[in-house]
Parts: sequence; structure tokens; C-alpha cells
Amino acid sequence: MQAEYLHQYLPLVASTGLVLSPEQRATLQVSLEIVKKNYKFSRVYFWGKILGLTADYFIVIGVETDELRGRKSLYSLNCMDWKLLPPATDEMIERSMRVKGRFMGDPSHEYDTIAVKKSDEEMASLELKVKEEERLTATIEQINREAAIVPRGAFIKTPLEQIHKNRSFGGLSVTEAGKLQSYLHFTEPVILKKKSQLVQANLEDSIDFLNSLEDDELKVFWSLQYERGSKLVILQSLLWLGFNFFHVPETSQYGSIYMGLGERNIDFPFMI
Repeated sequence: MQAEYLHQYLPLVASTGLVLSPEQRATLQVSLEIVKKNYKFSRVYFWGKILGLTADYFIVIGVETDELRGRKSLYSLNCMDWKLLPPATDEMIERSMRVKGRFMGDPSHEYDTIAVKKSDEEMASLELKVKEEERLTATIEQINREAAIVPRGAFIKTPLEQIHKNRSFGGLSVTEAGKLQSYLHFTEPVILKKKSQLVQANLEDSIDFLNSLEDDELKVFWSLQYERGSKLVILQSLLWLGFNFFHVPETSQYGSIYMGLGERNIDFPFMI
């Protein structure tokens, strides 16, 4: 959620148990303005918090020009001192996802050797040294790829192929806000999924450049519900427990936040 609206938006997801202490909110309000100025970001988002055993990681996303491609991640252990994370590569994500268990809360912590399955008969212990800082940036990227969403029409693609906020976005209607097809994955699609001819007739190239949740192979990963008498819509990811998206229909208010362990929900098959 956008940093300057943190105090306004946090209460909208408080019913899901995602809260920050008054001290943390006050500290973030000051420090994120400093982050925006020092790194020359055009916009700063509070991404959320990953819980560790000895300390928690507070995460923010800074945007330079392009809202989708020009993003940088930073973390802090005290909401005041921020450190830039390196970009996550596919190789980094693959290594980090082999690590199991809780985050320690120490960026310099190095995980033990990981057993890698080379074939059905052979297990090999390779020296895949993974530091927690590397695991942190890989986890953030993985959550962004699989859970980060925006309402349809909230962003536009310009003729120069840049992604910007749509200033004319006035929100989804109450009816449309209750449909998965009204929400788009906010990650650059490897392949834009094909639509039926009937659906294509209602699409616009400038806003339909992302895949919708309706196209997901497993739509059951999402829980959508109205709250406050249809004045608020909450979307929760059942794959990444702790990820919550909100939208106030017929307004431009929307956002998302993650507060969790930074682990995929491997128990999901037993929940359905």
C-alpha cells in the first residue's frame, strides 16, 4: 500500500489480523519520506513484514519511473534504517525456495548445505550456500509474482511501453469488484493468456496487458469477500497466507500488504 496512505489504509485490513503498533506506524511515516528523498523514488509502497525468529523484516518498494519494471526493494529491522536488496534472479529464487523453515531475522545468517535430488535414485548434497538476505529478496519476488494484484484499469501502458498509474481510475463498481476477472496479476506476464473472442471484444490494449485472476489454473488459491455491507472487498491468497488485498468499490482506494512467515502454504491441499 502507498506509504503516504498507510494510516488511512491499514484499518481496512485490520479485521484480517494485519496490524502495526503505533510506534511502528509513526516511525514508518518519518523514515519512508527520507527513503523516498534519498533514493529519489517517485513513489514508495509499504510492502509488508516477514516474521523472523529473532527479528522481523519490514519491506518497502520504491518506484522510479515505470511502476512495474522500475521497482526496488528495501528492508529494515527497526523501521528506521533501510538497506537496498539486490534484484532477485530466477537462479536465486530456485536456490532459496529449497530452504525450509522460518526466517532467522539475521540477514547475514547462512543456511546449511541443502540436499538436492539429482534423480529418482540419487540424492546429492551440494554446497548451495544461501544467505538469509538472498532468501529474503527471492521470497519477496516470488510473492510478487504469485500474489501481487491490482484492480483492472488502475494502471495503463503508454505507447512507449511504460506502465503508469491511471489517473482517471475511479474504482470498480460494487458488482465488478466481486469478480476475479476484475483483478490482474501485477507482474509482467511471460505469456499473456488468450481470451475468447467474446471477451476480446471488451478488452483494451492499454489496460488489459496483464493476466487476470480468472485465468489462473487454480482459482481456489483466492478468497474474495465483501465487508462493511459491500463497501469493502478483501482478497486473500491461500497460497501465501498473510497476503491481503483490499479495494473500496467506486473509489480509487486499493492496496495490498503481506505479513507472514515468508513460506508457501504447503498444507493448502488439506484446506479444500
